[in-house]
Amino acid sequence: MTRTQSFIVFFSIILLLYGLLNIYVFLRGLQAIPHASPWRIWFTVIFWSVAAMYIAARLLEKFLPVQVDTLLIWGGSIWLGTMAYLIVLILGIDILRLLNVIFPFFPSWITDNILKAKQVTALIVAGITILAVIASCLNASSPQVRRLDLTIRKKSPLRSLHAVMASDIHLGTVISNSHLKKIVDTINTLNPDIVLLPGDIVDEDIAPVIRQNLGEQLKQIHSKYGIYAVTGNHEYIGGVEAACAYLTEHGIVMLRDTSVVIDDAFVIVGREDVSRRQFGGHHRKTYEELLSGIRMTMPIISMDHQPMHLIEAEQAGIDLQLSGHTHNGQIWPFNYIARAVYELSWGYLKKGSTQYYVSCGVGTWGPPMRSGNRPEIVDLRITFE
Repeated sequence: MTRTQSFIVFFSIILLLYGLLNIYVFLRGLQAIPHASPWRIWFTVIFWSVAAMYIAARLLEKFLPVQVDTLLIWGGSIWLGTMAYLIVLILGIDILRLLNVIFPFFPSWITDNILKAKQVTALIVAGITILAVIASCLNASSPQVRRLDLTIRKKSPLRSLHAVMASDIHLGTVISNSHLKKIVDTINTLNPDIVLLPGDIVDEDIAPVIRQNLGEQLKQIHSKYGIYAVTGNHEYIGGVEAACAYLTEHGIVMLRDTSVVIDDAFVIVGREDVSRRQFGGHHRKTYEELLSGIRMTMPIISMDHQPMHLIEAEQAGIDLQLSGHTHNGQIWPFNYIARAVYELSWGYLKKGSTQYYVSCGVGTWGPPMRSGNRPEIVDLRITFE
């Protein structure tokens, strides 16, 4: 199967799943509207118009006016998060209904007037969902600074290093100038020695980033040693070469399967994202290749976007690996899925002499929402001894 065929199969499965989930929500919502009511038609038209927004925006973005495409992306993105909350609530109700069939426990005011019970339930579900969407949108727009004090047991001309990590910014239509300015201002307030961006800086297509001139905001980041970044899967989805060229033009050093010695004091290793094989047909370099010629007595910090196969860094003698990608599920209860998939889906871990930190990210993908965690900028205070 060719890469194009694999791409088509993958997105066909995603579209099928998205369609089935929407059908589930639609049919359960329709049950609360009487059969003879004209509101059934309005509900159907509005529901499927909103459900189709995100897909239409992505498929037709090159043909639609910018304002229309932006509206569709925003509407569709909010619907993605709204749908997630609706599915959780509706599924919970259906589980209760199933249990009631086995062990009847619903009171008579529910069983005596099923239609009214469905309507009241629908209003409650809608109310809870609206509150959850508002709360999670506000949460997503308010990044916090998470401080992490670490010690690397290696000597360096520097006694300490102050690094700031900001993963998964996802610049594009949704994460635009106002949000980026807040991130940049927060980073500059911390006055770091070095800024590290472990992938997914760009959401997908670079066009919205260029159109909004977001690179000028990135150029406002100040640090002693500069800004270093690696690719994430989203750079590959949207076109990795164009994204990397744009970021390089705006002051970011892209480490693409390469290592750099900073001030003869420490090493930054930048791994290409594992998506390189899927989208480019080539394997990324191994740690052995990346560390060829590097003095292992120096402190070595690695950026690897996706926290997979953590043992590789430990076996290679990496002192600190920084990753992102997971968003810690972004919206509850998907954090439980992230925990099941990754050995470390968020937070700190030490394996042998290697330390790991996986950030939940500072931006969002899809819905501009977060619940269960706050977006974070990680303030790393590293001591060498």
